[in-house]
Amino acid sequence: MKCPFCGYKESKVVDSRPADEGSSIRRRRECLKCENRFTTYETVESLPMVVIKKDGSRQSFDRSKVLRGIQRSCEKRPVSAMDMERMTSEIEQELQNSLEREVSTETIGEKVMEKLKTADEVAYVRFASVYRQFKDINTFMSELNKLLQEK
Repeated sequence: MKCPFCGYKESKVVDSRPADEGSSIRRRRECLKCENRFTTYETVESLPMVVIKKDGSRQSFDRSKVLRGIQRSCEKRPVSAMDMERMTSEIEQELQNSLEREVSTETIGEKVMEKLKTADEVAYVRFASVYRQFKDINTFMSELNKLLQEK
């Protein structure tokens, strides 16, 4: 592992412990040249997933985009950052477990809405209004009515 301080390519592991609920390993390392310590994280490399957008274009799955969408929906709502991170991780894990290497934005959007519906109804409606591109108040009201009927 290359030292971030001096660039030397040899280091020793001083300490290792599980991180991110066991999904990665946190390692404290010490450079054999300058003796500075630094932290690295080791994670399992997952198979790349491709997202098929509405216009048919394809791009790599980016978990930060999912998290950003959830964060925008939950802005000024009583949903903790930890809950938003958990929802994002669950969605990513569900997509990885499906073994499909290509996933549509519709599938991702539906999974986000499913998670938001149980976390916070206002955040759910906010996300749905952007995701489903409500054209007018009637389509917005029909979504609200569906939500009320489920209760």
